[in-house]
Amino acid sequence: MSNENLLTVKHLSRHYSALTAVNNISFHLQRGEVLGFLGPNGAGKSSTMQMITGNLAPSAGQINICGFDLLDCAKEAKANIGYLPEQPPLYRELSVNEYLSFCAQLNRIEKSKQQAAVDRAKDRCGLNEVGKRLINNLSKGYQQRVGIAQAIIHSPAIVVLDEPTVGLDPIQIRQIRTLIRELAQDHGVILSTHILPEVQMTCDRVQIINHGQLVYSDNINQLNQRMQSNSLILGLNNAPSEDELRSLQHIDNVEILENNRFRLSHLAEHNPAEDIARIAAENNWALFELNPEQKTLEQVFVDLTSGEVINTENDEGEAA
Repeated sequence: MSNENLLTVKHLSRHYSALTAVNNISFHLQRGEVLGFLGPNGAGKSSTMQMITGNLAPSAGQINICGFDLLDCAKEAKANIGYLPEQPPLYRELSVNEYLSFCAQLNRIEKSKQQAAVDRAKDRCGLNEVGKRLINNLSKGYQQRVGIAQAIIHSPAIVVLDEPTVGLDPIQIRQIRTLIRELAQDHGVILSTHILPEVQMTCDRVQIINHGQLVYSDNINQLNQRMQSNSLILGLNNAPSEDELRSLQHIDNVEILENNRFRLSHLAEHNPAEDIARIAAENNWALFELNPEQKTLEQVFVDLTSGEVINTENDEGEAA
């Protein structure tokens, strides 16, 4: 991943009369990075995306795109952004070739370079075999590919994708995920989604917005670590008493489950799994299961959106 900052957002806010939709958020995007932008309905996610793409004026704050201030140098800044809305802006009565040629003209690509731009976008998005087909006759997955192609046809530094896999079947979702990862090799990508597993499969870094504030900002590895709970599932054919299990070092609580299984809660800083395996062998407890219990991504999301702010970026939008 490059250290080149393509997008820097500082102290961004948006007010609708008495309602604060976005409240003083700061973050950045680097080339080669897929940034997942998550939030429940009404959290301020859509308002943030609209401000970044220049479709909504901020009430306060600064958006810098490839060295251009979005408010002071709007034309230059917007030229470095490609945008796929949740509903792709497709003219379904046109063929793929006709539509992408039109998009090349809209983006003011030089006439002599328009065909090369169309060919490059079709190739990157896997559209070479359907160029002459009407967009209306394509599957939803191919229509999403056409939408992504129009977003990258002018080779922008930043690609913003809003819910790009909604309504797709599992095979199409995997194909779009692969395409997003390929795009990140040359661009910075912001993936706005409410599909939590999509973030795990696709993104390098995750931001969660709730009630207009960033409540989480960190890399995907740290998010995965948050999914680790402080409990073990223990299965014993010759189990000792509950009190004996509770007396094991670093164990906080013991919960009896079905089929000779137990949930052992332990101190966060001490994982007793290795000691338990050794003690079980020494005492002939007939150990048949010892697994760390893992929170679901949905549980982590609920914890974050109902708890305290966890933000690893400072006020200037730089990683701490």
